[in-house]
Amino acid sequence: MTIKETLTTLPQYVLPHHTLSQLMSKLTHCENKRWKNLFIKQIIRHYGVDMSEALEPNIDAYASFNEFFTRQLKPEARPIANEPGAIVSPADGVVSQAGKIMDGDIFQAKGKSFTATQLLGGDGERAEAFKDGSFATIYLSPRDYHRLHMPLTGTLKEMIHIPGRLFSVNAATTNSVPGLFARNERVAAIFDTEAGPMALVLVGAIFVSSVETVWHGVVTPPTIEKVRTWHYETDAPHLNIGEEMGRFNMGSTIIVLFGKNKADWQSDFTADNPVKLGQLIGKTLG
Repeated sequence: MTIKETLTTLPQYVLPHHTLSQLMSKLTHCENKRWKNLFIKQIIRHYGVDMSEALEPNIDAYASFNEFFTRQLKPEARPIANEPGAIVSPADGVVSQAGKIMDGDIFQAKGKSFTATQLLGGDGERAEAFKDGSFATIYLSPRDYHRLHMPLTGTLKEMIHIPGRLFSVNAATTNSVPGLFARNERVAAIFDTEAGPMALVLVGAIFVSSVETVWHGVVTPPTIEKVRTWHYETDAPHLNIGEEMGRFNMGSTIIVLFGKNKADWQSDFTADNPVKLGQLIGKTLG
């Protein structure tokens, strides 16, 4: 951990994470045209957002900054890899880490890790399905498309809302805060797929005003004190590969988990490499 990373991270331990995120929510949902257009233009300019990919390229058409931030893309902007056994990227972003779950541990960065049990809300039985399996962590920056899609066709079995802090999830904080992704508030969805159980974990971060799924709507807020769980046994949502499953209202991180010998990542799907929604990132095994 560098001095710069330390100086960036230490103040976050005392910040009122959820209060700041609530304030950001009010700002990003403000429908004052002058304010929201100024905010949108600044983000487009600073991050080089390509509005030619947007289904609606005219910023005046967005009622608020949040509508712009969660904008849809043209269908042809993100083709979905179409080959047998394909696992595709669930989002635009940068690979934070990808690899094997070793003895229940998921590698974070620079000697730091957390367990699948911690990530999935403390339930060892739930995490057992991913013992010695594979994981991938993808970070979404403000320049990225912020809807999340299915890496593989699946049927939803369980959703878990897990309380926690809202540290930043940028590289400096990821390198510095132990167990970061298992400390932040998050929503985990467990699907049955052709490769067995697949977990998609939507990790919140500071200024992330909410996380939502297509079958439930907004999951957070509210802020909670205890884990909430939903089970889907009849009429369970079934989503095809590449289909939208959720979104962040402001940016964060998604983590994908598969069981042992169920997924094989592509050789170029490694830390610090950029990825696009629908890009081939791996193949199912067996």
